Amino acid sequence: MIYRSKAPLRIGLAGGGTDVSPYSDEFGGAILNATVSLFAYASIEPIAENKIIIEALDRKEREEYDFTNSLPITGTLDLAKGIYNRVQKNYGLIHSGFKLSTFVDAPAGSGLGTSSTLVVAILGAFVEMLKLPLGDYDIAHLAFQIEREDLQLAGGKQDQYAATFGGVNFMEFYGNDKVIVNPLRVRPEYLHELENNLVLYFTATSRESAMIIKEQVKNVNDKNEKSIEAMHQLKEQAKMMKESLLRGKLDQFGEILDFGFQQKRQMAANISNNTIEEIYTAAKAAGATGGKISGAGGGGFMIFYCPNNTRYAVIERLNNFGGMVKNYSFTKYGLTTWTV
Repeated sequence: MIYRSKAPLRIGLAGGGTDVSPYSDEFGGAILNATVSLFAYASIEPIAENKIIIEALDRKEREEYDFTNSLPITGTLDLAKGIYNRVQKNYGLIHSGFKLSTFVDAPAGSGLGTSSTLVVAILGAFVEMLKLPLGDYDIAHLAFQIEREDLQLAGGKQDQYAATFGGVNFMEFYGNDKVIVNPLRVRPEYLHELENNLVLYFTATSRESAMIIKEQVKNVNDKNEKSIEAMHQLKEQAKMMKESLLRGKLDQFGEILDFGFQQKRQMAANISNNTIEEIYTAAKAAGATGGKISGAGGGGFMIFYCPNNTRYAVIERLNNFGGMVKNYSFTKYGLTTWTV
């Protein structure tokens, strides 16, 4: 038997950063995101040997241990090891050897929620194997706890919920880890038009989001008024974009993205840089009406809204920067698990 799972990566459309504590705890956060046809995959295969084998096929990393109930956190394959440790601690149902294999369709640090989505996928494979009675909110919250509490990795809450629930969601974040996922019933023609006009561009760089997020957290703790006001504005941006999308007023989409990009720069240093600014300026000169950096910033993917068939001119201009445009489609479903 092999226990498999896959979970979709996401594009953060608006409100990014307001899901990070302590801002979300004190003021409440709001984010609009949508999952896309890029995935994190996990497979667990029981083996005859009394060993635990973990391999990340996309990163060409592999570790092997004699069977134990707690694996060492060493800096390599820590997400997988941290999940196994928490599953054993909570449930203690694994008694023999297995091989865990993973693959992600986008590189780490790309800004599409790769790490958290991988956590959800791996957790899903364990849920499938052990038949754990966990619902979507349970899985997303447990994934968040493993990343943020067990492994002490800096970040927000949106990615775990996006990967688990899938689709287009308006998410609200409050104190005491309260999260409300509001699935949006967007007319298919609006989504098709958004998909057609929204260009996903990989800058050919990845970044370490933790340092940017830590500075963002420090700015809130230090009551940095400029940074906090920017987050307030990003929260409003998420509400504006939700209304734009639900009512099919996509001509406003680029301007709302551009407004958010201006605000995001104020949250922390290194969210933008000279390369990102140059790419952004070139995309707008070619016809994009707005865009943003996906994720914490500093590199990875960017998105641009390109109305009236300007996507082709924008893509041609972006090709001069050494990155690549990534084809995608929006997905309805989140975490999916099965057994073969």
